[in-house]
Amino acid sequence: MSGHGTVPTVVKLGGSCLEDLDGGWWDDLARHGHAHPLILVHGWSKPLRRLRPEYGAPSAVLRDRYGNQSRWTTPEVVEDIRTVSAELAGSVLRRLAGRGVTGERLLGSDGLVRAGEGERWWWRDRQLVELENLVGPITGVDPTPLNDLRPGQARLVTPLARNAAGQEVNTDADRAAAALAAAVGATDLVLVTDVAHLLIDGRPVHRIEAREAAVFRDGGARGGMRKKLRAAGEALDGGVARVVIGSAPVTDLLAGRTGTHITASPAPASSTGARA
Repeated sequence: MSGHGTVPTVVKLGGSCLEDLDGGWWDDLARHGHAHPLILVHGWSKPLRRLRPEYGAPSAVLRDRYGNQSRWTTPEVVEDIRTVSAELAGSVLRRLAGRGVTGERLLGSDGLVRAGEGERWWWRDRQLVELENLVGPITGVDPTPLNDLRPGQARLVTPLARNAAGQEVNTDADRAAAALAAAVGATDLVLVTDVAHLLIDGRPVHRIEAREAAVFRDGGARGGMRKKLRAAGEALDGGVARVVIGSAPVTDLLAGRTGTHITASPAPASSTGARA
């Protein structure tokens, strides 16, 4: 994609906060969408727990040997994700259509997002055991369905994927948004969540470089924020100029009035060359 107006803004809508975004928030997104194409990626955590409360139990979350969390995803969970995401997509697209932005839903597993082999060893009852968990890291994106988007148009992506065995698998929505942003050449990735800023030592962080963010990710971040920081690093490595994390309207986040802005770290100075 080329041209200022046709470069899309990629926005991940957090499953924990999606239903709480008010009319003013959607008005703001639509105004931005009239000037820039939108690629939206949605989560589903809260509606999935409402559909089946047992999905909110500690036993529904697995932790691998590296300390990463994952929802324990069975074929039944994938089907439930498809059910709640179809309802979410309908709601989001109606909100946008009522504000003059035309939209279409895309399932990542319909050829848009490819996933690799997932981790098989997970902690259960203080032991590492082998489990089939239908999740997988994103290995590629086919941006063809996202090409030629124009201002006033949006695509809403449900971040399921397809692995090499043809299985439909769960992927992390933040990292899916990062992969999509890199694939379409987006300048900005906005991760909308239920917290206003990244917090380090209890203090809000307004701006941070990728290198420092990665140090905090590996040393102090927990749960969802750890995944967001990993997604931010992957987006920046893929050529995205800026990642913004926050809970405010998108134009406020992009304007720097609030939220946490993460940018690539400068390359280290060359150690070669003449010395005095």
